[in-house]
Amino acid sequence: MAPDGSSGESAEAEADERFMRAVERLGQTLEGTGVPRMSARVFAYVLAEGRDTYTARDLAEGLQVSPAAISGAVKFLVDTRLLLRERAPGRRGDLFRIIDDDVWSTILEARIPLLGHYVRGAEEAIAIMGGDGPGVRRLEETRDFFLFVQEDIAGTTDRWRRHRADLDR
Repeated sequence: MAPDGSSGESAEAEADERFMRAVERLGQTLEGTGVPRMSARVFAYVLAEGRDTYTARDLAEGLQVSPAAISGAVKFLVDTRLLLRERAPGRRGDLFRIIDDDVWSTILEARIPLLGHYVRGAEEAIAIMGGDGPGVRRLEETRDFFLFVQEDIAGTTDRWRRHRADLDR
């Protein structure tokens, strides 16, 4: 019996249930922003569970889903740079991990090249259209917005890292 009079197994099962509810809640939040459901669940699991690396089997067992469901989910997460895929020497199969300990600023910084893609696309459209007018002004605003966001992300992540260092002291 645990000190509170309950069995240790019951407390462990309760903790596991709370953990899975937390994973599902965060997964729903991510899904609401456009992340596919299973990818959202996998990413939420990896964030909350806390190990450094995971095999596809670890993820399937942890989420109680099929390995096929994990395969598509991790492909999305790797393609969008939310997870990294790597190989451990002497092991079969891939390992998956979060990019680093500062996951969100790293993810945000990884989006900077995508914003540059939008800037170049808007610039090309402006050059093709030429002249002036409401459409060209909207394209220029699009370009300027994404340039602004690119610069702001760099400043935000720098400020975050300074803030995080202050919190760690």
